[in-house]
Amino acid sequence: MSEPHTDAPLPDPADPATEAFVVHRNLLFTVAYEMLGSAADAEDVLQETWLRWAEVDLAAVREPRAYLVRIVTRQALMRLRTLRRRKESYVGTWLPEPLLTSPDVAEDVELAESVSMAMLLVLETLGPTERAVFVLREVFDLGYDEIAEAVGKSREAVRQIAHRARAHVAARRPRTPVSPAESQAAIDAFRRTLETGDLQGLVDLLAPDVVLLGDGGGVRQAVVRPIVGARKVARLLEAGLPRLEGAPSFEPVQVNGRPALIVRIDGEIDNVVAMRIDDGLVTGLYIVRNPEKLSRIGRETPVTR
Repeated sequence: MSEPHTDAPLPDPADPATEAFVVHRNLLFTVAYEMLGSAADAEDVLQETWLRWAEVDLAAVREPRAYLVRIVTRQALMRLRTLRRRKESYVGTWLPEPLLTSPDVAEDVELAESVSMAMLLVLETLGPTERAVFVLREVFDLGYDEIAEAVGKSREAVRQIAHRARAHVAARRPRTPVSPAESQAAIDAFRRTLETGDLQGLVDLLAPDVVLLGDGGGVRQAVVRPIVGARKVARLLEAGLPRLEGAPSFEPVQVNGRPALIVRIDGEIDNVVAMRIDDGLVTGLYIVRNPEKLSRIGRETPVTR
């Protein structure tokens, strides 16, 4: 369960501190979200960042962007450790909170990959400091000195952490880059098989070792363990549709920079389906049903580098 959160307060738009914060707010949110996988927690981190930024003597700040990134990183690291403890008692599988994103995010291939559900799950396998270093270096291209200040390590230590994290992620990320067109074609074909009940067509889209993960948060019914294998996943999806109350509709959208589906039952959002694609086949299906994680899916969330 996430803690109560509010967007970071902006008391006076004419104030120089507020102006600087507003300019970099979307970047700061993206840094926090990529470290945490939770928009709710990222907003809490932004609030804490604002409170600390408002106390800073701006005359002593040479680079507001770097200074703000340093603050948000430190706050996200503290929140990440708390979040990890919460995940230990989470009911079922924990998945990142899906974000409705604008089409221009998909055009930035590196940004789209970095916020994708598949990549966020890979980042979950890193330790807190490794995750921070990887995100700041590989996604936002910060220098080692800047990262060292943000994470409280020496420059050489950061270089070593970055090397280990890069190798760790490279072994687990999608094998080849997936173009927006390929992703769109896959989600369109997936939607058609669900709408028509074409079981064999669904199986043909799935890799033999495809993994389905579901997140109901203990509030909504979802698979509590990974389902592995094309036939098992296809049968589960086919069997699940008739049990839904009312006729489901499948809306193609951009979620976390990639094509995805919002599934509605009688007009109400029931779940979000995102996927990972390798070599033209779906290797990962991520179905989020936890209502807390769907509260933002009705409006676009700006993410940027």
